[in-house]
Amino acid sequence: MILCHKIAELKKAVRQCKKEGKTIGLVTTMGALHEGHASLIKAARKENDFVIATVFVNPTQFGPTEDYAAYPRTLEADCKTAEAAGADLLFAPSPEEMYPHKDMTWVEVTGPITKVLCGRTRPIHFRGVATVCTKFFNLTECDRAYYGLKDAQQTQVLQRMVEDLFMNVQLRLMPIVREADGLAKSSRNVYLSREERTAALVLSRSLKHAREAYEKGERSKSKLIAMVTEEIKSEPMSNIDYVEMYGMPGLPEVGETITGSVLLAVAVKFGKTRLIDNVVLGAEA
Repeated sequence: MILCHKIAELKKAVRQCKKEGKTIGLVTTMGALHEGHASLIKAARKENDFVIATVFVNPTQFGPTEDYAAYPRTLEADCKTAEAAGADLLFAPSPEEMYPHKDMTWVEVTGPITKVLCGRTRPIHFRGVATVCTKFFNLTECDRAYYGLKDAQQTQVLQRMVEDLFMNVQLRLMPIVREADGLAKSSRNVYLSREERTAALVLSRSLKHAREAYEKGERSKSKLIAMVTEEIKSEPMSNIDYVEMYGMPGLPEVGETITGSVLLAVAVKFGKTRLIDNVVLGAEA
């Protein structure tokens, strides 16, 4: 596997791929790679001739009170994980390489899709995501880019961006990868104490119960949200940011009676660690 830090090196590899007629699959990450990231790389390996993974802790998607400085940086281990999963090249640029100018060009998806869920408390987050992903799409000239549905709002924002800007990339959205006990894989899980990690299992458990209720015929938005909220609140270490439901795709508002496909999403703090999880209910679940 090739490891490169400079855009010029990346572009050289991409030019060679294009010259040889190879398809390119892209997996963008902020590092601290785990089995969830590896599953995306493996999916890209199956569908493309050349697989590029990125490791870049993107400063523009962190707010002033968020964990940018403390975010885990494990490049040596990430290289091993990426190579084992099938990556051909890992691009790990510096912030200065990706943002060379003080006055920046931004890519921003506006409207309700970036204002609900995480966008409500993280107002600059999705502008940073959209901007850096546009840069990576342009640099790699990828045919397909792979994202996990744990970050469901991010996938919807990127789909809107790709559609609105007529980008020549296909987004491939992959299922959530979980630990054996149900906890969704996340780079932030390393922040949890043993007690907090045990407490965090209430997220997947409550969503599982909501899915079961839906499958038994429950179609009340408010009842399903209340069910999840009450179960999470029963865990004393939990501090709920949101428990909300929106339509899929695109995150439109949904009525009291659920029809079609919907996203039931949660964000909860355990200690200082904020975790997200979700379940899709309905036709495309």
